[in-house]
Amino acid sequence: MHRSASRLTRILACAAVPVMLVVAGCSSDSGDKSDADGSSTSPAAAPSPTVVPAKFSGLPDACKTISGKSIESLVPKAKAKGGAAGTSSDTATRGSCSWNGLDDNGVKGSQYRWLDVSLMRYDSDATLGSGAKRADEYYTKEIAGARGTEGAKDVKSAPTTGIGDQATTVTYSLKKSSADFAYATIVTRTENVVITLTYNGAGLAGAKSPSIADLTKDAVKTSKEAVAAIAAGSGGSGSGGSGSKESPAKESGSSEGVGASPESSSADGSKTE
Repeated sequence: MHRSASRLTRILACAAVPVMLVVAGCSSDSGDKSDADGSSTSPAAAPSPTVVPAKFSGLPDACKTISGKSIESLVPKAKAKGGAAGTSSDTATRGSCSWNGLDDNGVKGSQYRWLDVSLMRYDSDATLGSGAKRADEYYTKEIAGARGTEGAKDVKSAPTTGIGDQATTVTYSLKKSSADFAYATIVTRTENVVITLTYNGAGLAGAKSPSIADLTKDAVKTSKEAVAAIAAGSGGSGSGGSGSKESPAKESGSSEGVGASPESSSADGSKTE
């Protein structure tokens, strides 16, 4: 009887082995997860990065950002009242214009004035950031460029309120052709556009040079005019831009921009002093 009981125990133990193997096989994980309907699932893909659309999708003609009346006041006897446009391969992204003139007063000497306005616009880009952010970075570079003008003396800079979203005034004096030139540069950011306006002048042949304070006052007033022109003729707002990336050359700024020499080429191609 005892022998029969031992044999029965061994038979039951052997019979249990296949059941355990079956259970183990069903509980194994092949690495693929399935939904209730049998379809396989994978981790959700990360959402594509988005940026705030750029407000301004284009630029107005740089030479038309300053009114003819302002040019008559700022640059008497301007050689080209309509201005001399800078070269640009993409006028929707960048543009510039300059005016210069010599008001000859005979034995009382002469007054030279030079005005330049440079525009740079940035689109929003998923990899580079919003147009406003990119413009802010360029705004900072332009200020540094004005401060670092070669040969500049008595350089001063300060934030300026009431122009665009942010603005900085940089002033200095510069010796050119044996004359002391006074400079006022206003760098302004309005949304995704940066405006760099430089106004300088000097008294020649014994005439007294203009004060930096007077030049700055005129430059601030003219910068406000340029900001208004951007809003009126930029191609609309909230369009999101084209999303294209500017080339490094386009992001470097206009050659007629900050710190340009008063010996800049005039509209007729001649050099002025």
